[in-house]
Amino acid sequence: MALNVATFRTRTLSALAFLVVMLAGLLWNQWSFFALFTLIHIGCWKEFLSLMGKIDPRFQTVPRPWAIGFPLMGWGGMWWALRSLNDTLIFAGIVGTALIAIGFVLVCVGACLRPWSDSSRNIWYALAGVCYISLPWSLMLLLHGIGDGLLSMARMFQDPSPYQRIALPAALPCILIFSIWINDTMAYIVGSFIGKTPFSPISPKKTWEGTAGGAILCVGAMTLLGHYVGIFGLDVWIAFSAIAAVAGTLGDLLESKLKRMAGVKDSGHILPGHGGFLDRFDSLLVATPVAFVYIMISGI
Repeated sequence: MALNVATFRTRTLSALAFLVVMLAGLLWNQWSFFALFTLIHIGCWKEFLSLMGKIDPRFQTVPRPWAIGFPLMGWGGMWWALRSLNDTLIFAGIVGTALIAIGFVLVCVGACLRPWSDSSRNIWYALAGVCYISLPWSLMLLLHGIGDGLLSMARMFQDPSPYQRIALPAALPCILIFSIWINDTMAYIVGSFIGKTPFSPISPKKTWEGTAGGAILCVGAMTLLGHYVGIFGLDVWIAFSAIAAVAGTLGDLLESKLKRMAGVKDSGHILPGHGGFLDRFDSLLVATPVAFVYIMISGI
């Protein structure tokens, strides 16, 4: 029992610390938002490279310039996403271009260090990392930029309230992130009480009852919250919560598949009792591109 209490205390304290850091990064300003997802980007890439090395031992020999070059190009893309948020941030575009150029040079150097038969295979692994990790976080920055644009429009007609200054820029990312948290929590609770039918052999603990219950309660809770918060129409809240339930679950299964192929329980150990970066953000990695496409199609 003492071990269980100690484990629970560790998980609770690390979860609270995680929540404080996340909220501070999400809500403070665009630079804290960028710094937060830069940190997450680095952590996800580190764990992804480790997983791929365990899945395919030949990837363990990937040249160090590649292990730096591909993430660096991805980070350059994030700087360009930041540049698109504000026309005055010209230096962000310069930094992004420089990072992409340096990363490309490192990738070319790495390709020269290995036989082409190894390089061609490992290039696909690394490009998969760019699509899986760097692209979603760049799109997350663009979602933040939509809120920044709405705040700028509000300033043209009135003086925004302190609540609007804080809430508007981070509204879309927060709706998506909170939806995923609620969906995961509700799916766990419902599955613990009435879950009987396994959802997928990839993740034996997931059940159809828990997955369906989590999705329904997530959409219901976020719709109710959207009604009272009043930022964006209810269609956005409903769509984002549905995306979190469906795409987020697929993201969780994808990462579970990678871990199973690698033969590990957790992708990392950055959060005591909660695993690594990929364990915490696997749902968001798949849900973010889907949410961004929805926003582009809906024309918000």
